[in-house]
Amino acid sequence: MAATLGSCGNHGYPGMAVSVRGLYFVVTLFLGSFFGSVFMLGPFLPLMLLSPAWYRWLTDRIVATWLTLPVALLELVFKVKVVITGDGFVPGERSVIIMNHRTRLDWMFLWCCLLRYSYLRLEKICLKAALKAVPGFGWAMQVASFIFIHRRWEDDRRHLENMLAYFCDIREPLQLLIFPEGTDLTENTKARSDDFAEKNGLPKYEFVLHPRTTGFTFIVDTLRKGDNLDAIHDITVAYPQNIPQTERHLVLGLFPREIHFHVRRYPVSSLPSSREELQGWCQERWAEKEARLREFYASEHRCFDTSGRSRIPPCKTELRVLLIKAASLLYWSAFIALCFAGLFLYASVRVYFLFMVLFYLGQQKAVGGLELLELACHRHWGGSGGKAAEREEKANTEKKTE
Repeated sequence: MAATLGSCGNHGYPGMAVSVRGLYFVVTLFLGSFFGSVFMLGPFLPLMLLSPAWYRWLTDRIVATWLTLPVALLELVFKVKVVITGDGFVPGERSVIIMNHRTRLDWMFLWCCLLRYSYLRLEKICLKAALKAVPGFGWAMQVASFIFIHRRWEDDRRHLENMLAYFCDIREPLQLLIFPEGTDLTENTKARSDDFAEKNGLPKYEFVLHPRTTGFTFIVDTLRKGDNLDAIHDITVAYPQNIPQTERHLVLGLFPREIHFHVRRYPVSSLPSSREELQGWCQERWAEKEARLREFYASEHRCFDTSGRSRIPPCKTELRVLLIKAASLLYWSAFIALCFAGLFLYASVRVYFLFMVLFYLGQQKAVGGLELLELACHRHWGGSGGKAAEREEKANTEKKTE
Protein backbone atom coordinates (compact mmCIF):
# COMPACT_ATOMS: atom_id res chain seq x y z
CA MET A 1 0.00 0.00 0.00
CA ALA A 2 2.96 2.34 0.29
CA ALA A 3 2.87 2.96 -3.44
CA THR A 4 -0.78 3.93 -3.43
CA LEU A 5 -1.53 5.45 -0.06
CA GLY A 6 1.87 6.83 0.90
CA SER A 7 2.26 10.57 1.24
CA CYS A 8 3.91 12.65 -1.42
CA GLY A 9 7.67 12.46 -1.13
CA ASN A 10 10.19 15.29 -0.94
CA HIS A 11 12.90 13.60 -2.97
CA GLY A 12 14.72 16.00 -5.25
CA TYR A 13 12.89 19.14 -4.10
CA PRO A 14 14.55 22.03 -2.24
CA GLY A 15 11.95 23.07 0.31
CA MET A 16 11.78 26.87 -0.02
CA ALA A 17 11.93 26.96 -3.86
CA VAL A 18 9.24 24.29 -4.09
CA SER A 19 6.99 26.24 -1.73
CA VAL A 20 7.33 29.40 -3.81
CA ARG A 21 6.57 27.52 -7.02
CA GLY A 22 3.61 25.81 -5.40
CA LEU A 23 2.20 29.11 -4.19
CA TYR A 24 2.71 30.54 -7.67
CA PHE A 25 0.64 27.68 -9.13
CA VAL A 26 -2.24 27.98 -6.66
CA VAL A 27 -2.33 31.79 -6.61
CA THR A 28 -2.22 32.01 -10.41
CA LEU A 29 -5.13 29.59 -10.76
CA PHE A 30 -7.12 31.44 -8.10
CA LEU A 31 -6.55 34.91 -9.56
CA GLY A 32 -7.32 33.65 -13.06
CA SER A 33 -10.64 32.16 -11.93
CA PHE A 34 -11.49 35.14 -9.71
CA PHE A 35 -10.77 37.87 -12.25
CA GLY A 36 -12.07 35.70 -15.08
CA SER A 37 -15.43 35.30 -13.31
CA VAL A 38 -15.68 39.06 -12.85
CA PHE A 39 -14.23 40.53 -16.05
CA MET A 40 -14.64 37.76 -18.65
CA LEU A 41 -17.81 35.97 -17.61
CA GLY A 42 -19.56 38.82 -15.81
CA PRO A 43 -20.41 40.93 -18.90
CA PHE A 44 -22.18 37.95 -20.52
CA LEU A 45 -24.38 36.95 -17.58
CA PRO A 46 -27.36 39.04 -18.85
CA LEU A 47 -27.43 36.83 -21.97
CA MET A 48 -28.82 34.09 -19.71
CA LEU A 49 -32.06 36.07 -19.42
CA LEU A 50 -32.46 36.29 -23.19
CA SER A 51 -31.26 32.90 -24.42
CA PRO A 52 -29.95 30.27 -22.00
CA ALA A 53 -28.80 28.10 -24.92
CA TRP A 54 -26.63 30.86 -26.43
CA TYR A 55 -25.40 31.79 -22.96
CA ARG A 56 -24.33 28.17 -22.44
CA TRP A 57 -22.62 28.01 -25.84
CA LEU A 58 -20.61 31.17 -25.17
CA THR A 59 -19.68 30.71 -21.52
CA ASP A 60 -18.55 27.11 -22.11
CA ARG A 61 -15.94 28.42 -24.50
CA ILE A 62 -14.81 31.19 -22.15
CA VAL A 63 -14.45 28.76 -19.24
CA ALA A 64 -12.50 26.38 -21.49
CA THR A 65 -9.80 29.04 -21.96
CA TRP A 66 -9.15 28.94 -18.20
CA LEU A 67 -9.10 25.13 -18.15
CA THR A 68 -5.99 25.26 -20.35
CA LEU A 69 -4.13 27.24 -17.66
CA PRO A 70 -3.55 24.37 -15.16
CA VAL A 71 -2.37 22.22 -18.07
CA ALA A 72 0.09 24.91 -19.15
CA LEU A 73 1.42 25.38 -15.62
CA LEU A 74 1.75 21.64 -14.95
CA GLU A 75 3.48 20.78 -18.19
CA LEU A 76 5.46 23.92 -19.06
CA VAL A 77 6.40 25.24 -15.62
CA PHE A 78 6.57 22.04 -13.55
CA LYS A 79 7.55 19.68 -16.39
CA VAL A 80 4.91 17.08 -15.51
CA LYS A 81 4.93 14.25 -18.05
CA VAL A 82 1.55 13.03 -19.31
CA VAL A 83 1.19 9.52 -20.77
CA ILE A 84 -2.11 8.50 -22.41
CA THR A 85 -2.79 4.98 -23.63
CA GLY A 86 -5.82 2.97 -24.67
CA ASP A 87 -8.73 3.82 -26.92
CA GLY A 88 -8.70 7.61 -26.88
CA PHE A 89 -11.74 9.76 -27.73
CA VAL A 90 -13.76 10.49 -30.82
CA PRO A 91 -13.52 14.32 -30.89
CA GLY A 92 -16.76 16.09 -30.04
CA GLU A 93 -18.74 13.04 -29.00
CA ARG A 94 -21.14 13.12 -26.05
CA SER A 95 -20.05 10.88 -23.23
CA VAL A 96 -20.01 10.06 -19.55
CA ILE A 97 -16.46 9.85 -18.19
CA ILE A 98 -15.94 7.53 -15.23
CA MET A 99 -12.61 7.57 -13.45
CA ASN A 100 -11.04 6.21 -10.29
CA HIS A 101 -10.58 8.91 -7.64
CA ARG A 102 -7.00 8.45 -6.51
CA THR A 103 -6.53 12.02 -5.22
CA ARG A 104 -8.69 15.09 -4.66
CA LEU A 105 -7.07 16.62 -7.75
CA ASP A 106 -7.73 13.97 -10.41
CA TRP A 107 -10.40 16.11 -12.08
CA MET A 108 -7.86 18.89 -12.75
CA PHE A 109 -5.15 16.54 -14.01
CA LEU A 110 -7.67 15.01 -16.44
CA TRP A 111 -7.63 18.28 -18.39
CA CYS A 112 -4.16 17.32 -19.63
CA CYS A 113 -5.80 14.34 -21.34
CA LEU A 114 -8.90 16.15 -22.60
CA LEU A 115 -6.88 19.00 -24.11
CA ARG A 116 -5.29 16.49 -26.48
CA TYR A 117 -8.14 14.07 -27.15
CA SER A 118 -11.30 16.12 -26.83
CA TYR A 119 -12.56 19.69 -26.36
CA LEU A 120 -12.39 21.19 -22.88
CA ARG A 121 -15.54 23.22 -23.56
CA LEU A 122 -17.56 19.98 -23.48
CA GLU A 123 -16.59 18.94 -19.97
CA LYS A 124 -18.90 19.16 -16.99
CA ILE A 125 -18.08 17.71 -13.58
CA CYS A 126 -20.32 16.20 -10.93
CA LEU A 127 -18.88 17.50 -7.64
CA LYS A 128 -19.63 18.42 -4.02
CA ALA A 129 -22.09 21.30 -3.53
CA ALA A 130 -19.83 22.97 -0.96
CA LEU A 131 -17.36 23.88 -3.71
CA LYS A 132 -19.75 26.31 -5.35
CA ALA A 133 -19.23 28.71 -2.43
CA VAL A 134 -15.49 29.06 -3.12
CA PRO A 135 -14.87 32.58 -4.55
CA GLY A 136 -13.52 32.52 -8.07
CA PHE A 137 -13.41 28.77 -8.64
CA GLY A 138 -16.96 28.22 -7.39
CA TRP A 139 -18.35 31.16 -9.33
CA ALA A 140 -16.83 29.95 -12.59
CA MET A 141 -18.14 26.42 -11.97
CA GLN A 142 -21.63 27.81 -11.43
CA VAL A 143 -21.44 29.72 -14.71
CA ALA A 144 -20.15 26.56 -16.41
CA SER A 145 -23.22 24.64 -15.10
CA PHE A 146 -21.26 21.98 -13.30
CA ILE A 147 -23.54 19.62 -11.40
CA PHE A 148 -23.31 20.13 -7.63
CA ILE A 149 -24.51 17.31 -5.41
CA HIS A 150 -25.09 16.97 -1.65
CA ARG A 151 -24.59 13.18 -1.49
CA ARG A 152 -28.20 12.75 -0.39
CA TRP A 153 -29.83 10.76 -3.16
CA GLU A 154 -33.36 12.05 -2.45
CA ASP A 155 -32.20 15.61 -3.17
CA ASP A 156 -29.50 14.82 -5.72
CA ARG A 157 -31.82 12.74 -7.89
CA ARG A 158 -34.13 15.69 -8.51
CA HIS A 159 -31.26 18.04 -9.30
CA LEU A 160 -29.55 15.56 -11.61
CA GLU A 161 -32.82 15.06 -13.46
CA ASN A 162 -33.19 18.83 -13.91
CA MET A 163 -29.66 19.43 -15.14
CA LEU A 164 -29.54 16.46 -17.48
CA ALA A 165 -32.96 17.30 -18.94
CA TYR A 166 -31.69 20.83 -19.58
CA PHE A 167 -28.56 19.61 -21.39
CA CYS A 168 -30.65 17.24 -23.47
CA ASP A 169 -33.11 19.99 -24.31
CA ILE A 170 -30.59 22.59 -25.53
CA ARG A 171 -28.72 19.88 -27.49
CA GLU A 172 -25.33 21.21 -26.42
CA PRO A 173 -22.89 18.26 -26.38
CA LEU A 174 -21.31 17.44 -23.03
CA GLN A 175 -18.82 15.07 -21.51
CA LEU A 176 -19.83 14.57 -17.89
CA LEU A 177 -17.11 13.48 -15.48
CA ILE A 178 -18.28 11.49 -12.48
CA PHE A 179 -16.41 9.60 -9.77
CA PRO A 180 -18.53 6.55 -8.87
CA GLU A 181 -16.33 5.93 -5.82
CA GLY A 182 -17.72 9.15 -4.34
CA THR A 183 -14.48 10.22 -2.68
CA ASP A 184 -10.72 9.92 -3.06
CA LEU A 185 -8.63 6.96 -1.91
CA THR A 186 -7.23 7.37 1.61
CA GLU A 187 -6.66 5.08 4.58
CA ASN A 188 -10.05 6.05 6.04
CA THR A 189 -12.05 5.69 2.84
CA LYS A 190 -10.35 2.38 2.06
CA ALA A 191 -11.35 1.09 5.50
CA ARG A 192 -14.98 2.03 4.81
CA SER A 193 -14.81 0.38 1.40
CA ASP A 194 -13.39 -2.78 2.98
CA ASP A 195 -16.26 -2.83 5.50
CA PHE A 196 -18.76 -2.51 2.66
CA ALA A 197 -17.04 -5.34 0.78
CA GLU A 198 -17.07 -7.60 3.82
CA LYS A 199 -20.76 -7.01 4.50
CA ASN A 200 -21.72 -7.67 0.89
CA GLY A 201 -19.43 -10.60 0.17
CA LEU A 202 -17.26 -8.63 -2.26
CA PRO A 203 -13.48 -8.71 -2.69
CA LYS A 204 -11.45 -6.08 -0.85
CA TYR A 205 -9.69 -3.65 -3.14
CA GLU A 206 -6.29 -2.11 -2.56
CA PHE A 207 -5.99 0.41 -5.39
CA VAL A 208 -9.62 1.56 -5.81
CA LEU A 209 -12.77 1.89 -3.73
CA HIS A 210 -15.97 0.00 -4.44
CA PRO A 211 -18.11 2.19 -6.75
CA ARG A 212 -21.52 3.58 -5.86
CA THR A 213 -23.60 2.75 -8.88
CA THR A 214 -26.93 4.48 -8.21
CA GLY A 215 -25.93 7.87 -9.60
CA PHE A 216 -23.98 6.35 -12.47
CA THR A 217 -26.86 4.23 -13.71
CA PHE A 218 -29.32 7.12 -13.34
CA ILE A 219 -27.10 9.49 -15.34
CA VAL A 220 -26.41 7.02 -18.14
CA ASP A 221 -30.06 5.97 -18.37
CA THR A 222 -31.30 9.59 -18.43
CA LEU A 223 -28.83 10.74 -21.09
CA ARG A 224 -29.50 7.66 -23.17
CA LYS A 225 -33.27 8.26 -23.08
CA GLY A 226 -32.64 11.92 -23.96
CA ASP A 227 -30.61 10.86 -27.02
CA ASN A 228 -27.61 12.76 -25.65
CA LEU A 229 -25.03 9.99 -25.16
CA ASP A 230 -22.63 8.43 -27.65
CA ALA A 231 -20.22 6.54 -25.39
CA ILE A 232 -18.80 5.95 -21.94
CA HIS A 233 -15.13 6.67 -21.39
CA ASP A 234 -13.69 4.57 -18.61
CA ILE A 235 -10.43 6.20 -17.51
CA THR A 236 -7.89 4.80 -15.08
CA VAL A 237 -5.43 7.32 -13.67
CA ALA A 238 -2.16 6.45 -11.91
CA TYR A 239 0.84 8.34 -10.54
CA PRO A 240 4.17 6.47 -10.67
CA GLN A 241 5.81 8.89 -8.22
CA ASN A 242 4.78 11.78 -5.98
CA ILE A 243 1.04 11.39 -5.48
CA PRO A 244 -0.43 14.81 -4.51
CA GLN A 245 -3.33 13.74 -2.34
CA THR A 246 -4.68 17.21 -1.52
CA GLU A 247 -4.36 20.88 -2.43
CA ARG A 248 -1.84 21.23 0.40
CA HIS A 249 0.64 19.15 -1.56
CA LEU A 250 0.38 21.62 -4.43
CA VAL A 251 1.01 24.56 -2.12
CA LEU A 252 4.16 22.76 -0.96
CA GLY A 253 5.13 22.28 -4.59
CA LEU A 254 4.88 18.49 -4.47
CA PHE A 255 3.64 17.86 -8.00
CA PRO A 256 3.43 14.48 -9.72
CA ARG A 257 6.37 13.81 -12.01
CA GLU A 258 4.21 11.74 -14.32
CA ILE A 259 0.46 11.23 -14.80
CA HIS A 260 -0.71 8.13 -16.65
CA PHE A 261 -4.20 7.79 -18.15
CA HIS A 262 -5.56 4.60 -19.66
CA VAL A 263 -8.76 5.13 -21.68
CA ARG A 264 -11.36 2.52 -22.59
CA ARG A 265 -14.18 3.66 -24.84
CA TYR A 266 -17.55 1.87 -24.80
CA PRO A 267 -20.09 2.92 -27.47
CA VAL A 268 -23.59 3.39 -26.08
CA SER A 269 -24.82 0.55 -28.29
CA SER A 270 -22.58 -1.89 -26.38
CA LEU A 271 -24.00 -1.02 -22.94
CA PRO A 272 -26.54 -3.20 -21.10
CA SER A 273 -30.13 -2.03 -21.47
CA SER A 274 -31.39 -2.39 -17.89
CA ARG A 275 -30.21 -0.47 -14.84
CA GLU A 276 -29.48 -3.69 -12.96
CA GLU A 277 -27.20 -4.94 -15.72
CA LEU A 278 -25.60 -1.49 -16.00
CA GLN A 279 -24.84 -1.60 -12.29
CA GLY A 280 -23.04 -4.91 -12.73
CA TRP A 281 -21.24 -3.51 -15.77
CA CYS A 282 -19.85 -0.63 -13.68
CA GLN A 283 -18.71 -3.02 -10.95
CA GLU A 284 -16.92 -5.11 -13.57
CA ARG A 285 -15.04 -2.03 -14.79
CA TRP A 286 -13.84 -1.37 -11.23
CA ALA A 287 -12.63 -4.93 -10.85
CA GLU A 288 -10.65 -4.38 -14.06
CA LYS A 289 -9.23 -1.13 -12.66
CA GLU A 290 -8.06 -2.90 -9.54
CA ALA A 291 -6.25 -5.52 -11.63
CA ARG A 292 -4.85 -2.90 -14.01
CA LEU A 293 -3.51 -0.71 -11.19
CA ARG A 294 -2.11 -3.69 -9.32
CA GLU A 295 -0.12 -4.61 -12.41
CA PHE A 296 0.88 -0.95 -12.96
CA TYR A 297 2.37 -0.45 -9.50
CA ALA A 298 3.98 -3.90 -9.45
CA SER A 299 5.85 -3.37 -12.73
CA GLU A 300 9.33 -1.92 -12.78
CA HIS A 301 8.57 0.73 -15.40
CA ARG A 302 5.08 1.59 -14.10
CA CYS A 303 3.12 2.03 -17.30
CA PHE A 304 -0.26 0.77 -18.54
CA ASP A 305 0.93 -0.10 -22.04
CA THR A 306 4.51 -0.89 -23.00
CA SER A 307 3.97 0.89 -26.32
CA GLY A 308 3.12 4.10 -24.43
CA ARG A 309 0.61 5.02 -27.12
CA SER A 310 -3.12 5.35 -27.59
CA ARG A 311 -4.81 3.26 -30.24
CA ILE A 312 -6.60 6.39 -31.48
CA PRO A 313 -4.45 9.44 -32.29
CA PRO A 314 -5.28 12.70 -30.48
CA CYS A 315 -7.39 15.28 -32.27
CA LYS A 316 -4.59 17.83 -31.82
CA THR A 317 -0.93 17.49 -32.72
CA GLU A 318 1.67 17.94 -29.98
CA LEU A 319 2.77 21.16 -31.71
CA ARG A 320 -0.76 22.53 -31.52
CA VAL A 321 -1.02 21.49 -27.86
CA LEU A 322 2.30 23.20 -27.13
CA LEU A 323 1.10 26.42 -28.80
CA ILE A 324 -2.18 26.31 -26.84
CA LYS A 325 -0.30 25.89 -23.56
CA ALA A 326 2.15 28.68 -24.35
CA ALA A 327 -0.64 31.04 -25.44
CA SER A 328 -2.64 30.20 -22.31
CA LEU A 329 0.29 30.94 -20.00
CA LEU A 330 1.01 34.25 -21.73
CA TYR A 331 -2.63 35.30 -21.95
CA TRP A 332 -3.56 34.59 -18.34
CA SER A 333 -0.39 36.14 -16.97
CA ALA A 334 -1.10 39.32 -18.96
CA PHE A 335 -4.80 39.24 -18.08
CA ILE A 336 -4.13 39.05 -14.33
CA ALA A 337 -1.60 41.88 -14.56
CA LEU A 338 -4.07 44.04 -16.53
CA CYS A 339 -6.82 43.39 -13.99
CA PHE A 340 -4.61 44.62 -11.16
CA ALA A 341 -3.62 47.64 -13.24
CA GLY A 342 -7.24 48.45 -14.05
CA LEU A 343 -8.28 48.20 -10.41
CA PHE A 344 -5.41 50.48 -9.38
CA LEU A 345 -5.91 53.11 -12.10
CA TYR A 346 -9.66 53.39 -12.70
CA ALA A 347 -12.46 54.03 -10.22
CA SER A 348 -15.04 52.73 -12.71
CA VAL A 349 -13.26 49.37 -12.82
CA ARG A 350 -13.27 49.19 -9.03
CA VAL A 351 -17.00 49.97 -8.92
CA TYR A 352 -17.76 47.28 -11.51
CA PHE A 353 -15.52 44.82 -9.66
CA LEU A 354 -17.28 45.45 -6.35
CA PHE A 355 -20.70 45.17 -7.99
CA MET A 356 -19.86 41.80 -9.55
CA VAL A 357 -18.41 40.38 -6.33
CA LEU A 358 -21.54 41.40 -4.44
CA PHE A 359 -23.70 39.97 -7.23
CA TYR A 360 -21.97 36.58 -7.11
CA LEU A 361 -22.30 36.44 -3.32
CA GLY A 362 -25.87 37.73 -3.29
CA GLN A 363 -27.29 35.52 -6.03
CA GLN A 364 -26.05 32.40 -4.30
CA LYS A 365 -27.88 33.33 -1.12
CA ALA A 366 -30.98 34.39 -3.04
CA VAL A 367 -31.35 31.60 -5.63
CA GLY A 368 -28.71 29.02 -4.65
CA GLY A 369 -26.34 29.41 -7.61
CA LEU A 370 -26.16 30.64 -11.18
CA GLU A 371 -26.78 27.17 -12.60
CA LEU A 372 -30.18 27.18 -10.87
CA LEU A 373 -30.90 30.65 -12.22
CA GLU A 374 -30.01 29.35 -15.68
CA LEU A 375 -32.52 26.52 -15.26
CA ALA A 376 -35.17 29.02 -14.18
CA CYS A 377 -34.52 31.15 -17.28
CA HIS A 378 -34.78 28.08 -19.48
CA ARG A 379 -38.07 27.19 -17.82
CA HIS A 380 -39.32 30.72 -18.43
CA TRP A 381 -38.65 30.36 -22.14
CA GLY A 382 -40.68 27.15 -22.21
CA GLY A 383 -37.96 24.55 -22.59
CA SER A 384 -38.90 20.97 -21.82
CA GLY A 385 -35.90 20.74 -19.51
CA GLY A 386 -37.59 23.47 -17.49
CA LYS A 387 -40.38 21.10 -16.49
CA ALA A 388 -38.01 19.16 -14.28
CA ALA A 389 -36.73 22.42 -12.79
CA GLU A 390 -40.32 23.43 -12.11
CA ARG A 391 -40.86 20.20 -10.18
CA GLU A 392 -37.72 20.86 -8.13
CA GLU A 393 -38.80 24.40 -7.30
CA LYS A 394 -42.21 23.11 -6.23
CA ALA A 395 -40.60 20.43 -4.06
CA ASN A 396 -38.28 23.00 -2.46
CA THR A 397 -41.24 25.29 -1.74
CA GLU A 398 -43.13 22.42 -0.08
CA LYS A 399 -40.06 21.62 2.00
CA LYS A 400 -39.86 25.19 3.29
CA THR A 401 -43.52 25.23 4.26
CA GLU A 402 -43.36 21.97 6.22
